[in-house]
Amino acid sequence: MRTLVLLRDAVLRSQPRCVIRSARKMYASVARMPTTEHILLESDFRQVPDPRDARTVHARIEFRSRLRRRILQLEIIDYYYLSVRSHSRSILIEYVLDLRFVDAPRRLRHIAWRWITVSLLIALAPGIASRIDSSATRSWQADWLPVCVTLIVVWAFATLVAVYRTTETVSLFSTHGAARLLECTGGLGTFYVLRGFMKKLAAHIRLASAARRRTKAEHLRDEMREHLRLKEIGVLSAGEYETAKVRILDHHSPAAQPPIARASTTL
Repeated sequence: MRTLVLLRDAVLRSQPRCVIRSARKMYASVARMPTTEHILLESDFRQVPDPRDARTVHARIEFRSRLRRRILQLEIIDYYYLSVRSHSRSILIEYVLDLRFVDAPRRLRHIAWRWITVSLLIALAPGIASRIDSSATRSWQADWLPVCVTLIVVWAFATLVAVYRTTETVSLFSTHGAARLLECTGGLGTFYVLRGFMKKLAAHIRLASAARRRTKAEHLRDEMREHLRLKEIGVLSAGEYETAKVRILDHHSPAAQPPIARASTTL
């Protein structure tokens, strides 16, 4: 190392002063460069398989949501990739996810408690009305039939809204960027329909995680490139990409590393 420094100084002495000053400024700027900027400066080309080519398909499912008029086709191809094809009304979205940078599937059930409560209260109304009817006058009894019909119609409407707004969602997020890469929302029974495919997908995600880079810095750099690719094809918006980039850089910063890892890097 000392020999290289002496050789650099000898080369700089033989140059004009303007060249020497510019070279010294360049070396000083490189020395002050944070380690996190290497994620943005280094580049690498990775081939993502095209779903239209002849590939090995390990699992396939087609999910149709009639209420939301959406067709979602998912395929696990070449062990480490997930092909997504979403057709909603006149919008067609097609892309491929690299499972090495995807976290395990997350499930969320949203229950429309308000509409369920309204439906239950309307269902209890006939029982209360029967007690009132026994002690009511004949004029009130004659007007009770339209009220019952109205209550039945309102109860049916509230029940349908409660069923429609009670949803089950399966989502995929990136590992360190926490960006939403896929969201499949359906009515009751969505978890049951997707349970077999999600088990295989979770197994392939674990398999793909074993193929990551050895060091955390290399993996985070690759994940940054994956987010950039998804942004360029329209899967992530500019705001989602910037937010994910900040999270990835936070994981890459020395403050996020454990004390043992920081001590090993300094040595």
